[in-house]
Amino acid sequence: MTKYPIHPDFVKYEKMKTPIAPGLLPLMNGIIERGFNKRLPNQGVREIRKRIPGYLHEPVEIIIYEPEEIAAPLPCLIYLHGGAFVLKSAAFHKHLICEYAKHTPCKVVFVDYRLAPKHAFPVGVEDCYAAFNWVHHNAAEIGIDPEKIAVGGDSAGGALAAAVCLMARDRKAPKISFQMLIYPVTDARQITDSIKEFVDTPLWNARQNQKMWQLYLGDQVHRDKAYASPMEATSFDNLPPAYVEVAEFDCLRDEGILFTEALQQSRVAVELNQTRGTIHGFEIAETSEIVKGSLIRRVDALKRAFGD
Repeated sequence: MTKYPIHPDFVKYEKMKTPIAPGLLPLMNGIIERGFNKRLPNQGVREIRKRIPGYLHEPVEIIIYEPEEIAAPLPCLIYLHGGAFVLKSAAFHKHLICEYAKHTPCKVVFVDYRLAPKHAFPVGVEDCYAAFNWVHHNAAEIGIDPEKIAVGGDSAGGALAAAVCLMARDRKAPKISFQMLIYPVTDARQITDSIKEFVDTPLWNARQNQKMWQLYLGDQVHRDKAYASPMEATSFDNLPPAYVEVAEFDCLRDEGILFTEALQQSRVAVELNQTRGTIHGFEIAETSEIVKGSLIRRVDALKRAFGD
């Protein structure tokens, strides 16, 4: 009997915790990166790697995933992976990315942004913003419709995606058409009921969340903290429409819901999907019908956003 009534599809992950101890990060990221690179793209999707200028013109790798037999230009989803701001992208992210590319259809630009604690805030989010600007300025070259560029991400990647939308608005950059936030990190203050309740949930919990923020922000006082912690923005006006998905047994659940409400109060159109019986990172169970259902709902949201 599990402590939390999670769905049977996720019970086998009950004892798993995401390792973010600084001393283990180099080893963990080497293992994670090998797993990601070893996994082939899904059938019908090709992978193109490029290096582009990131924050302060340092090189950053992006990977473009595109459906093989559909003519350009296509809409684009810039995808920012989760991993507590400190971990590389897991192999299951590649499966998700390819599903978005194939079934929307669209091109997905995966950003291998630099990680904390070596590259603490704002390096990672500025890398992501630089990637957005690069995609817009090079849209014709890479076969993307510049009027249909969305950003998305899961967990810490959700924080990065929401922050890029804030940055684009504040810096009067080209308009982002949509944001897709999957169980997003949104609030460094860590004051919600779910943060207080879920201190020992599978894969991710409030204790790990506190360590994550320390690694990402350090002890400095940050002038643009809303670009790390989007719930601390002074305004949510004029942000792109959104799809927000949260997991039931997840310390981040309530801050995703509160971010949805903040957008709605600013008259931003938002679809909220509160999945049931789920845990943070539940897509690791790729064959689960719950995962398949969430993927369908996300793709439908992208199709609507892109006008298909």
